[in-house]
Amino acid sequence: MVESLAQMVVHGEAWTVKDLFVLPNEYVYWSIQIVLYPYMTGLVAGAFVLSSLYHVFGVEKLKEIARFALVFSFALLPVAMMPLMLHLQQPQRGINVMMTPHFTSAISAFGIVFMTYACIVGAEIWFVYRQFIVESIQRLENKADRGSIDSLLLLIYKLISLGARDLSEEALHADHKAVKFLAGLGIPVACFLHGYAGFIFGSVKANALWMTPLMPVIFICSAVVSGIALCIISYAVFMEIRKWAAKRNKNFLLPDRLVGTTDLSADHLRSVQTHEVKMTSKYLLIFMTLAITLELLDIIFRGYTAVKSWDILRDVIYEHDFTKIFIMQYGIGNVLPFLLLLIPGLTTRRACVACVLVLFGVFMMRWNVVIGGQAFSLSFAGFMHYHLPIIPHDMETFKEGLGGSLLVLSAPFIIFYFINMIFPAFLEDKSH
Repeated sequence: MVESLAQMVVHGEAWTVKDLFVLPNEYVYWSIQIVLYPYMTGLVAGAFVLSSLYHVFGVEKLKEIARFALVFSFALLPVAMMPLMLHLQQPQRGINVMMTPHFTSAISAFGIVFMTYACIVGAEIWFVYRQFIVESIQRLENKADRGSIDSLLLLIYKLISLGARDLSEEALHADHKAVKFLAGLGIPVACFLHGYAGFIFGSVKANALWMTPLMPVIFICSAVVSGIALCIISYAVFMEIRKWAAKRNKNFLLPDRLVGTTDLSADHLRSVQTHEVKMTSKYLLIFMTLAITLELLDIIFRGYTAVKSWDILRDVIYEHDFTKIFIMQYGIGNVLPFLLLLIPGLTTRRACVACVLVLFGVFMMRWNVVIGGQAFSLSFAGFMHYHLPIIPHDMETFKEGLGGSLLVLSAPFIIFYFINMIFPAFLEDKSH
């Protein structure tokens, strides 16, 4: 007990550098994992919104990438909780937030919304792939030389089919209606899921940088932007792998043939990739415009109202964190990719470069909110600097350092690879 209390007191000492008089604050307690927490939940929400543009609003131009975005959103979902679990001193208690309803606690609301959202995404995927699941069962049952992987897939498909093997026209039509309903229901829940992260920060009255009613809206818009950008990059990369495999007649990098999807030529894959990346980039530009406008409005509003805390905020924004906010976040992460996407003749490579910069800009926005909000003391008489632990010397500096953050960032791609074996994200949609 005494040892645990001692660890809590010194939490943050390993990466905090103090400047002038910082009391009553002592350390930067919320580190890289709390930066990644809203970042990852934003990616989940953004990817789902992208898939819903096709399923709900019928945007046919996004037909091919919509299914990929839905499966990728499902792969991102388990990772949304990982940063919190790594940050907690008692991670075994983290599951309590999911299982213990508490309607006056903001963090408990996250558990309820997260579970609701997970159920919606899981149900939507089930309805989207129900026809494929039943057809896979029939195909694998009739396969004469069924191997061990085929037998495992057959068992999985039988379990997740839940006995619903009706492929009549009426049943498939009911599936499509269910998908549209769930996608429509999922949009406000996804926005609430990430708006909640902004709510957590925006409702902290003691912190002048976080306390703004615009914070949830800013978080929602930047979440959609980051989710779309990640989907464009991931889609382009996986399509490149598929083209490479198609040219060499290989399939071990992506399990297309394993699940029985149709083999396509490299030229066809290239044309689909170019079309989808260009179309999705247009929607990325729309959401980027909205997100940048809101963020600039927030700064202008703070300067115009000039409340008591503005003196210290001005020092933080225009001096202490000027490079991080105006050069790294707005310059490299917003203006530069915005121009790259606006220049005529957009190519897949240029779109991917722009999306990488967009993801960097959204990450810096999260960084500046979480770390920047803790950088000044409540007495407004000193600053603290956060140094990311690169080489860990114990479990704490690993979890809250570069190693822990890379673990979180790589996890969705590993999960996606295995989910894609069961629910092929590149399966051709023949429903419309």
